[in-house]
Amino acid sequence: MSVSTASKPAAAPATQYLRLTPLNPYFGARAEGLDLSRPLTQAQMDELRAAMDHYAVLVLPGQALTDEEEAAFAAQFGTIEATPTLVDQERRRLPNMQINDISNLGADGQILAADDRRRMFNLGNLLWHSDSSFKPTPAYWSMLNARVIPPEGGETEFIDTRVAWEHLPVKMQAEIRDLVTEHSLIFSRMQLGFEAFSPEEIARCTPVPQRLVRRHAESGRLALYLSAHIGRIQGMPTPEAMALIRDLTEFATQRAFVYQHRWSVHDLVIWDNRCTMHRGLRYDDKVYPRDLRRVTLEDVAPTLEQAA
Repeated sequence: MSVSTASKPAAAPATQYLRLTPLNPYFGARAEGLDLSRPLTQAQMDELRAAMDHYAVLVLPGQALTDEEEAAFAAQFGTIEATPTLVDQERRRLPNMQINDISNLGADGQILAADDRRRMFNLGNLLWHSDSSFKPTPAYWSMLNARVIPPEGGETEFIDTRVAWEHLPVKMQAEIRDLVTEHSLIFSRMQLGFEAFSPEEIARCTPVPQRLVRRHAESGRLALYLSAHIGRIQGMPTPEAMALIRDLTEFATQRAFVYQHRWSVHDLVIWDNRCTMHRGLRYDDKVYPRDLRRVTLEDVAPTLEQAA
C-alpha cells in the first residue's frame, strides 16, 4: 500500500502541569494533574490545548463536577453550543441548557420505557459519528462527564481520523480530497429505521455541506471528516456515495485504530470533533441507569470556509 508521508504527527508536547499517559499507539492520553472544578491558569489552559491538539482525546479521571462547573470549565476554551437535543425538548431532564443529557433517563429520573421515542432516537449514538456535523458550523471539542455508569457495557469508542487519512492509499486520498458531503440528523437516524420526525423537526434537519477531508488547523494534519450523519456526496449518485462513505468508515474504524474507553464515575473525556469519530456501545439500558453529561463547543466557522 502506498501511504502519504505528509503531515505526520509531531513529538508529544512538553508538560509542566499534566501527567500524560498514551492510551493507544496512534492517539489519546490519560491526563492527570488538574482540578477542573477551579478556573485554570493561562499556562494550564495552553498546556491542555497543546495536549488536545496532539492526542485528540484526553481522559481526565476523578473530576467530580457539577453541571455548572463542567460548563464553566468548557467556556474557558470556546463558545458552548446551544443544546442540540431534537426530540421532546419540552420533557428535558436537566435544567442547565448548556448540558447535553447523555442518559437513558426521563424527566422524572426513571429509566425510559423500551418503546419511548427518546430512547429510539438516542440509539443513534451507537453509530460512529462526529458531534454536530449536521450543523452549518459544527463542533470543536466535546466534554463528557460520567455521573452514573452501568455495571457492564456502555463503553465509548474513539478513532483519530487524521490517522485514518494518513493510512489511506495515495490514490484514494487523491480521489476524495475535494469531495463535499451533506450531513443531517435524519440521515443517521434513518439508518436505524427511526422515521418518527415531526414536520417541524424535519424543517430543522435540512442537510448541510461539509468537507470530506479537512485540515486540523493546529497540527496541520489532514483528517477525514466522517460521520453517520452523512447521507450524500455532492455530484455523486447517492448509492455510489454511500458505498464510498461505508468503505471509508470501515477503513477508519479498523480495530487497530480504535481506543475503547471503559468508564469510571467522575471520568471527564474530551475529544476534538474536527479530527475524531466516536460511538457508544450497548448496555442493558432497560435495567441499569447510565447518566453522562456533555458540553460541546462550537467550531469557528463552517468547514467550507476553513483552510483546506
